[in-house]
Amino acid sequence: MSMNRTHTGIVPEKLVSPVRLSEQQRKVVAMMASLLLRYPGENAAEIIAAVEAQVDDLPGPIAEQFHTFLEAARLMGLRGIEEHYVETFDQRRRCSLFLSYYAVGDTRQRGAAILAFRQQLEGLGLEEISDELPDHLCVLLEAMAMTDDESHRHAVEMVSSHRDGIEVLRSALVNVESPYQHVITAVCMALPQIDEETIDRYVELIRSGPPAELVGIDVQQLPFPTAQPDHL
Repeated sequence: MSMNRTHTGIVPEKLVSPVRLSEQQRKVVAMMASLLLRYPGENAAEIIAAVEAQVDDLPGPIAEQFHTFLEAARLMGLRGIEEHYVETFDQRRRCSLFLSYYAVGDTRQRGAAILAFRQQLEGLGLEEISDELPDHLCVLLEAMAMTDDESHRHAVEMVSSHRDGIEVLRSALVNVESPYQHVITAVCMALPQIDEETIDRYVELIRSGPPAELVGIDVQQLPFPTAQPDHL
C-alpha cells in the first residue's frame, strides 16, 4: 500500500520521527493521549493535573508536546476547549478519531472493519474497555497502555499499522492550528517505524471483513492475530 494517500487525505511527506522509549514510558504516553483526546468533560481539570504530574518523566521531545497542549488548554478554559473539540473532531471529516475511516472511508466496508477491530481487541483480552467504537484512537491507545510484553507489542503494531491515517489527522490539526496537534505528535513520536508489508497485511484484513470471514487465511501471517491465547 502506498503511504501517499488515504481515503480522507494525502499523507505528509515528512513523518514524525520516533523517540526512544521504554515499554512503561510508551504506556504512559498512550494513556495520557487517550485521556486528553476524549471529550473534555467536567473532569478535564483532574485529567490535566494527572498528566502534568507525570509528563516530565517522559523524554524531552514528547514532554514538550504535552506541555504545549496543556498550556493551550489552560488558556482556552473548559468551555473554550469543549467548543474547540466539537468543532474540530465532530465537524471536520479529516480530523476523525476513528481510524477505520482513514483506511476504508465512509463505505459499507467500515462496518466490517469496525468488527475486525473489536476482534483484535478481544484477542488482546480487552473486550470492553470503552463506550467508544473499537476503531476509535482513544480505545486503541488505551489498549497500548493496558497491555504488557507480547500483547503490548501487538497493540503497538495495531496502532502503528494506521500510521498513515494518524499522520493525515496530525496534518489536518496543524492546518486548523489546533492544540490537539501536539497530542497526536506525541503519539507519533511514541510509535516505531513500520514497514509497508505490515501495513498492507492489516489493510487487507480490515477490508476483507471480520476474522470469521477470513476463511483460508493463516492468522499467523497477520500482524496481530485475532486470537492469542498465550497472551491473555
